[in-house]
Amino acid sequence: MVNFISAGDGQCKAEFIVADEHLNSHGTLHGGCTSTIIDCVSTYALMTNAKALPGVSVDLHVTFLKSAFPGDTIVVDAKTIKCGRKLAFLEVELVKKKDGIIIARGQHTKFIGA
Repeated sequence: MVNFISAGDGQCKAEFIVADEHLNSHGTLHGGCTSTIIDCVSTYALMTNAKALPGVSVDLHVTFLKSAFPGDTIVVDAKTIKCGRKLAFLEVELVKKKDGIIIARGQHTKFIGA
């Protein structure tokens, strides 16, 4: 479960605890789970902009930097970089709360135009 810490002005911060249902066969946080969290939390950040709709994903790029393990608390920090007439650009970092180590970074482009 993802718990929201703050949201507003094109940003959203949340956290979750890595649990068994988030793991891959190696016992670490699954890349698909990481990608889904990046997709969702960046969309929530976008939706805090008064003029933005949730839109649809055009591109989602994820860089996996370190592993996360069961019990780790992960902080997800999403920011709207630019919200134009048709496209929005967002960035996300996933960080281990206990030591500040970045485990993944995401870039998300969304089509928001009519």
